[in-house]
Amino acid sequence: MAKARLVAGTVAVLFSALPLHAEVFTPPAGCTLTVTVQSRQCTVANYYSCADAPGDQWISYADGTGEFFVSRIDSETRWIESYSRDTGKTDRLSPDSADNASFSELLQTGRDDYDFITSSTSGEDRRYVGYDLLAGGQVTIDGVPLERSEFDLTTFDSAGNFISRRHGQQYISRSLRSFFSDSEDFENAYGDAVHTEGAPVLFEFPGEPGFGATKPIYDCDVLMTSAPADPTTIRPTL
Repeated sequence: MAKARLVAGTVAVLFSALPLHAEVFTPPAGCTLTVTVQSRQCTVANYYSCADAPGDQWISYADGTGEFFVSRIDSETRWIESYSRDTGKTDRLSPDSADNASFSELLQTGRDDYDFITSSTSGEDRRYVGYDLLAGGQVTIDGVPLERSEFDLTTFDSAGNFISRRHGQQYISRSLRSFFSDSEDFENAYGDAVHTEGAPVLFEFPGEPGFGATKPIYDCDVLMTSAPADPTTIRPTL
């Protein structure tokens, strides 16, 4: 993939400083790593596919201390299941969901409304109500064409009490059939409010220098010196 000249120079400097035997992400046996995404907010994500339903993708997220979150989405970008190493909990999409997310609906109509439930191994159910909206406008990041989108997602507990709200801008990739973070605001029932800027910077495919990287390279020093009100809100948890 052709790299922007400035980005290529930056990558060359960054990788020249890495150890010759830097760790490489290894997906589970029988799975295939497809792309590595370096993003702002000190996050790197490795996408891989396994012998699941066609179109399913697994994503491993890591920060400066290592992997903290693993999720599985399907071809419609529904969040099928996820595991948080911070909490030790696994969450799965409930069959009782009223209206699951649909990437196809978003592409066809420009908007997708959803209302779904997840069930946790902790015994907790959560309801998510919101929408994705194509905002218009395209951008190319590291050679990957992306489209701008907006979202608004509110979370409730099983009794209908407000837990949190997330809203902001994202990017979508039609070819990768995925969402990527951009600018987001988070607020919860305790009054915490956090603004994050987590846009992707590099997309590394097989054969490229950063493919399979396990260490994030952007904004890590900044995060170490200025922690937000709730650091977990910069992470892709449901």
